[in-house]
Amino acid sequence: MEVLKVSAKSQPKSVAGALAAVLREKSVVEIQAVGAGAVNQAVKSIAIARGYVAPNGIDLIAIPAFSEIEIDGEVRTAIKFIVEPR
Repeated sequence: MEVLKVSAKSQPKSVAGALAAVLREKSVVEIQAVGAGAVNQAVKSIAIARGYVAPNGIDLIAIPAFSEIEIDGEVRTAIKFIVEPR
């Protein structure tokens, strides 16, 4: 499964484009975000990506969950979204 990492400085339109491209190719993608700003950008990206793939007859769903990831040797809690077609 492809993993896209989103930061608070990520541009939602760019992430949405990458998300749509991966979804068309592999049909499932995981988005990881650490922190409130990153989660905000991730959610906006998912909403924008829904509009990108809707003309192709694809209806996206996002399943949120917690995930433990390691950043610079430190374990952090991230929010992950599994995005796939309904």
